[in-house]
Amino acid sequence: MTSNKEPSVLTRRLEGSVDLYLVRHAAAFRPDPDRWPHDSRRPLTPEGEEEFRLAARGLARMVPRADVILSSPARRAWQTAEILSELDSWPAPKPLPAVAASRRRASPEKATLALEDYAEAKYVAVVGHKPRLQELAAYLLTGEDDGLEIKIRTGSVMCIRFDGAPAPRTGKLRWLLTPRALLFLACQR
Repeated sequence: MTSNKEPSVLTRRLEGSVDLYLVRHAAAFRPDPDRWPHDSRRPLTPEGEEEFRLAARGLARMVPRADVILSSPARRAWQTAEILSELDSWPAPKPLPAVAASRRRASPEKATLALEDYAEAKYVAVVGHKPRLQELAAYLLTGEDDGLEIKIRTGSVMCIRFDGAPAPRTGKLRWLLTPRALLFLACQR
């Protein structure tokens, strides 16, 4: 008996590595229920936008291309993802509610399952929030969303490499760069 179901991510990508770039959104305005009754609509500050645009140039020196950019649909994350998509060889972002700021919508398990849709991608960027990105990183590195205390600062980027598809306990931390380090890279010739 044959099945019409697509092969799972684990069977589709047995060869080659995957680099997952976890990007915490750039500096945003502080929560203000009067200005943004729904926190998901809170934007980046003009300074945060400008600084991340420069930092993204530094990231491009480390990561010349991405196959896919997945982002929380929250405005501040989406704006950060759009800045990344301005880089040469970086595509337009796609929404990934599984990394939203809300615990109701997001979890490391849901995010990992959502990554299965991009099993053929070798370079995947995910833009999200604290603490969801830290939980995802811990889950992919240790198998537990609280298995590792790790801090991804606003505007920072972490690279986790997988031999095959992203799955719990299979990631290897390659690097974590702060905005300051990314700005330094942007200024190098």
